[in-house]
Amino acid sequence: MVVEGRAPDPREARSADEFVALLRVLKDASGLTFRELSQRADAVGDVLPRSTIANMLGRTSVPREELLAAFVRACGCGPAEVGDWLAVRKELVVHGRRSGTGGSGDRAEEDGAAGASGDGPADGSARPSPDAPAAGPDPARRRRNRVVLAAVVSVVVLAVVATTAVLLGGDEDEGRPDTRRATGPVAGRTVQIRSVHSGYCLSEEQGSDSGRLYQVRCEQETIPAFSLQPLGEDIWRIVTDHPVYGQGCTGIWDGARENGAPLQDQECGKRDEAEEFRIEPVGSPVEGYRIRPVHTRLCVGAERYGKERGAELVQTDCAGERKSLFSFDPVATRTAGG
Repeated sequence: MVVEGRAPDPREARSADEFVALLRVLKDASGLTFRELSQRADAVGDVLPRSTIANMLGRTSVPREELLAAFVRACGCGPAEVGDWLAVRKELVVHGRRSGTGGSGDRAEEDGAAGASGDGPADGSARPSPDAPAAGPDPARRRRNRVVLAAVVSVVVLAVVATTAVLLGGDEDEGRPDTRRATGPVAGRTVQIRSVHSGYCLSEEQGSDSGRLYQVRCEQETIPAFSLQPLGEDIWRIVTDHPVYGQGCTGIWDGARENGAPLQDQECGKRDEAEEFRIEPVGSPVEGYRIRPVHTRLCVGAERYGKERGAELVQTDCAGERKSLFSFDPVATRTAGG
């Protein structure tokens, strides 16, 4: 059963659209975030990435059977309720086949099966005449295919090398401090948050749903977009705008108090004071700004004050305060958030 709200009845759905809408209601009734749903699924051996949940709830076709079962289990549904959801899904898929409207995440597999058992090829093209000569290999086409394949392999290799360099560092410009003048927080303005110590900017790791923040090149697209919301004298909330997961807040992982706890983007309101920060200028003239979680009064900085790309952002002691200074650089357009 769903704890925080009444679970919707999947039998109310008359179409794939309505079915997915009820899944969104189920998620809201559970009171769980995408990350919490993913963690609950993982705990029982299901595979349910946060990005997959977001995609599923944004579609207009019913999800795959195993994905649906994992999702409703994570929302708190028992075996009988899971069975109800799966039964309704099956009815919608069968109805979609009969009406020719599809309505299922398995549509590609259904179409392929129909093509294999029908009277013609799956793509609807005419069958070749039995008297027609067999088409032989085209040498020119094979040469072109080899060239295209070589180009694709080169692009993939370069992408892997570039990604590894971003995450692990190791290039010639590591540890180069940024000499630009530090900019202070301004309410509502979209910014990149730049480490004065390393010259890199805060961003989530591409392709990850953990929400943890790392140091990356400021010249590349950083995700999410950050802005600042004042909560009191020198106290701010760091608001996030993610192109996939929408609005959220930056905070300390699960409200942890220990030194070394990671900085994490998540839905707002889950961590109380652990997603409120005191932002303080340091130096005269100002060299940069300390970001201090209200619940611990520690400082935000790269792990072990690292200057390399890919270093994770954590809460740490303020002993090396000049290694934990930041600038809130205004972004003219929304390049910082997608």
